[in-house]
Amino acid sequence: MGGLLPRLPRPGVVTAAAAADRVVVLGIRHHGPGSARSVLAALDELRPSIVLVEGPADAGPLLEWAHSDDMQPPVALFAHAVDRPGHAVFWPFAVFSPEWQAIRWAAEHAVPLRFCDLPAWSVLAGSGVRHVAADARPNASPAARVPDGGDAEGSGAGASGTSGPARRVPVGDAEASGAGASGPARPAERHRPDVSTGSAEASDPNIGAAPDEEIVVADDSRGDPIALLAGAAGYDDPERWWDDVVESRTGGLAAFDALTEAMAELRTVVPPDSPREAAREERREAHMRQAIRTALKDTDGVIAVVCGAWHAPALAGRLPPASADIATLRGLRRRKVALSWVPWTHSRLAGSSGYGAGVTSPGFYHHLFTAPDHPAERWLTAVAGALRGHDMPVSTAHVIEATRLADTLAGLRGRPSPGLLEVRDATLAVLCDADPVAAGFVTSELEVGELLGRVPDDAPAVPLAADLTVTARSLRLKIDPQEKIVDLDLRKPQDRAKSALLHRLLLLGIRWGTPTEPSRQSTGTFGETWSLRWDPELAVAVAEAAGWGSTVPTAAAAKVADTARTSTDLASLTQLCEQVLLADIAEVLPEVLQELDRRATHDTDVGHLLQAVPALVRAVRYGDVRGTATDGLGELARQLVARAIAGFPSAISGLGDTSAVTMRDRLDSWHAAVDLLVRTGRGEPERESWFRMLAEQLDRTDVHGLLAGRIARVLIDRGVVPADEAARRLAARLSVGPTASDKARWIEGFLSGTGLLLVHDRDLLRVLDGWLTALDPLDFLEVLPLLRRTFGEFAAAERENIGAVLADLDSEVRHDAGELPDIGRAAAALRTVALILGGGR
Repeated sequence: MGGLLPRLPRPGVVTAAAAADRVVVLGIRHHGPGSARSVLAALDELRPSIVLVEGPADAGPLLEWAHSDDMQPPVALFAHAVDRPGHAVFWPFAVFSPEWQAIRWAAEHAVPLRFCDLPAWSVLAGSGVRHVAADARPNASPAARVPDGGDAEGSGAGASGTSGPARRVPVGDAEASGAGASGPARPAERHRPDVSTGSAEASDPNIGAAPDEEIVVADDSRGDPIALLAGAAGYDDPERWWDDVVESRTGGLAAFDALTEAMAELRTVVPPDSPREAAREERREAHMRQAIRTALKDTDGVIAVVCGAWHAPALAGRLPPASADIATLRGLRRRKVALSWVPWTHSRLAGSSGYGAGVTSPGFYHHLFTAPDHPAERWLTAVAGALRGHDMPVSTAHVIEATRLADTLAGLRGRPSPGLLEVRDATLAVLCDADPVAAGFVTSELEVGELLGRVPDDAPAVPLAADLTVTARSLRLKIDPQEKIVDLDLRKPQDRAKSALLHRLLLLGIRWGTPTEPSRQSTGTFGETWSLRWDPELAVAVAEAAGWGSTVPTAAAAKVADTARTSTDLASLTQLCEQVLLADIAEVLPEVLQELDRRATHDTDVGHLLQAVPALVRAVRYGDVRGTATDGLGELARQLVARAIAGFPSAISGLGDTSAVTMRDRLDSWHAAVDLLVRTGRGEPERESWFRMLAEQLDRTDVHGLLAGRIARVLIDRGVVPADEAARRLAARLSVGPTASDKARWIEGFLSGTGLLLVHDRDLLRVLDGWLTALDPLDFLEVLPLLRRTFGEFAAAERENIGAVLADLDSEVRHDAGELPDIGRAAAALRTVALILGGGR
């Protein structure tokens, strides 16, 4: 075995009878407050000499930090492959998790504690199959899974199981601590899900399947096994049955014995999903039994085993021969892993989040565990406080009435006490006046919540994560799961340092912050606005980025240097220059500029030049804002402008509709960039040469109408072509051309973006109106979509002003033609309208 298993006893050393007498198995629902209370009551009654908890066996050294007062759930054990940090597994714990309460009980009573499930090195080594479980509630849809045949490296069972960017799927039981790498929950555990797992690729902040894996929905004709027990008890809702029978119980060993017996019956009638799943479960349970045998050797007292209820029948009673379990575990693959504690959140435990462990209302479960006396009354009081926070008039009388209604509903439904369904109904009916929007505040803020756990500073962590934590704390950036908008003034050193940190994290693929549109408080180019939100799975991105360096600045610089060497796109290189300056890692800028200069020398595509210059010019501007020397960037930008001037005339010949739209958009950003370059004190000669070149393209007939119209508009706006020329050029363009749609494209290019020119130039509007009204019906139908798209881009006030000017033009035409309104003919109609409006005759 080469040391793969910890201290395995020889077969026959521990008798089966000894195990049956000394081992007590406590089958629980992971993240169940009722199960947690029952575990505590059972441990107080048993006073075991050792406690075994379902969890990765090689995470034992991390248990000492679980005893720290600075460790505040929800937290998660985090394991990742050293050679591929994105290949990772999480084991979350909440304060109401039975496993967590068992860990705390062992620490408080100085009782030895061990994890007993397959170690993380086995989970992350994979078993050649990857599964993704569906929502772990009893009434959930069948499990979604990837067909067998994935590889152990990236898509094996050790890989995660959440989702790709297009679809997020909660993860149930797998190969670690009840939920190791990826497998779907065993039948009963779809109701009592094990802890979640996940993996991610470096380029994707979302935890998910590899792009080439197909997720399909399995046909689970068995249905939910827990529903069998609920149906036998006369319940039509398995979730409600579980809450009544398990979560609402007060504890006692008898309840665990009854649950183990029920699960044993279920295991005889509910087969595994596949032979591969059966083999995986056999390995897990074999490892747990071996851990029990080792504990039996090491102690003479009672051994308490806290595990998922589905596994309880396989661990309770007389143990089978050890030789069979050793054979089952022989040949386990191994992978070097690193383990640490990371903060977790309630929302990531919720099945509705798409990356949860099937706990639909972790905030309510937390309340049930921390407020066992009068939970309904205390909960509804908290609900009233949350609603008052949204300016809703909720009084003490409302709370009293809602409590009475919840008690009455529980009695009518035959429940021992009000549960989540009853307090929900009472909240909606009494506290929210049947307003589902108001009730939604309660769901998001209380039932789920965004409680973020905390990990001791001295706990093992990825070096990059430790540096990030220290840096964020020094900059007073709070790591918080709640979204927060932060305005930064780059003239202040503290804000500039915050900006640099967030940009460095973006370069590393750690999307803690997302740039947003500046708020009203921002100060022009000196201001930035960020949306900050910390998701627990960012720990995977941090672990992946740790391969670039042990601190955020060094890791970002190394990642940039590698990206510059491997990039094949001129525009992406110029954007990288911009990002380097934003991240304040100017030491790597010479290397990026060298690669950019080399690439620009060989790239003759004018479209690439047009696309590359804006980012380069923004980098020059950002350098000015931050005080960074950017002379090299400015000179390179001028060179690219000169090359674009030489190649532009041939690049715009014979373009199709799609290419013309792309070129038009690039021209718009290009002109803004060139203007910005001039404002920085560079590029004035190049801008004049550019506009002279554009003027030479005005009368060309081989240029797409969209581009020709845009060129004419740019030259008029810049004063290169006199404004009084606009109407004449429009009239000339509309008088020639093969089709009406070609003319409409020229109009779209000329007018798109703003309609102020039509408001202020009546001659231009008169020419356009005359052409449009003179079209025959078929041509009108052909150009209408193009014109509607063009005018649809105008602001509402601009369209209103254009309509007013058109009305004035129409009045002028009628007056010139002698077509004055006949007041006498209109008098009868006016009298009728006056009567209708109550104005008399």
